Amino acid sequence: MQKIIIPVNDAAHFSFEECLRFLGRSDKECLHYLREGRVQRMLLSDGEPVVIEIAPGKKRDCLEVSVLAPLGVEVAAAPIVKYITHWWHLDADLQPFYDYAEKDPLLKGLPGRYNGLRLIGMPDLFEAITWPIIGQQINLSFAYTLRQRFITQFGYHAVVNDTDFYLYPQPAVIAALTPEQLTPMQFSRSKALYLVETARQMADGRLNETSLGEMGYEAALASLVSMKGIGNWSANYALMKYRRFPQSVLLEDVGLQNAIKNRLNLESKPSMSALQAYTKSWKEHAAYATFYLWRSLLPQ
Repeated sequence: MQKIIIPVNDAAHFSFEECLRFLGRSDKECLHYLREGRVQRMLLSDGEPVVIEIAPGKKRDCLEVSVLAPLGVEVAAAPIVKYITHWWHLDADLQPFYDYAEKDPLLKGLPGRYNGLRLIGMPDLFEAITWPIIGQQINLSFAYTLRQRFITQFGYHAVVNDTDFYLYPQPAVIAALTPEQLTPMQFSRSKALYLVETARQMADGRLNETSLGEMGYEAALASLVSMKGIGNWSANYALMKYRRFPQSVLLEDVGLQNAIKNRLNLESKPSMSALQAYTKSWKEHAAYATFYLWRSLLPQ
């Protein structure tokens, strides 16, 4: 079985277990599975589907990846290393954020409690943009239900070791649909329209990884917000998860609002002006501050 070793930067601030807790937050997840303290998923290596298993390395400064399928064929390691490094933010240096957090009354104590948690991202641009569209104005549980239906209906599928593995749907597949083909799955008419239109923009090249990758934060934010169905919250979510802009902050996010309410023992969720005041100094620490506050909503 082919093995691939992936280095972990800032190994003192990396916890495989903390990352697994975040990855295991929904029983409706179908792009990856947690099995006996390891993570299994399908991804693409040079355009070919590959099923891999991620495990802790023998030392804390690396992960060990096993190729479960295809067996007997040497697959390209570089795309796998790139994908997982982005997904788990393995090239991050958390010390600056940890130093800052201990000086911020709202964040103080979170680095010690969740030491080593990395900001789990989304290396696929289409997934990073469409997942927040799916989750708009509904609770997280139902959002995962819709996402699961979307993936299992339109994503590439293969069975390996009696397990159903999926790839997130490709833009060209969704671009060929009409909104009416999504509404029977309980997508609202507007949400179905936004998903199809976003797919068409990616399929015809109006929205692409290269152009978005060349933009700074403000330009990228403006570009995404100009699209139908993409507001400030959705755009910042995509920029946090895909482009990894550290200044991305989702002030409209109900989870962030609830986490701040809990941390400060407020009677109700903070107002937008209060949120702006609480987060004003976060700047380049905003994405990780948001992510660690989200983590505080999960079981210890």
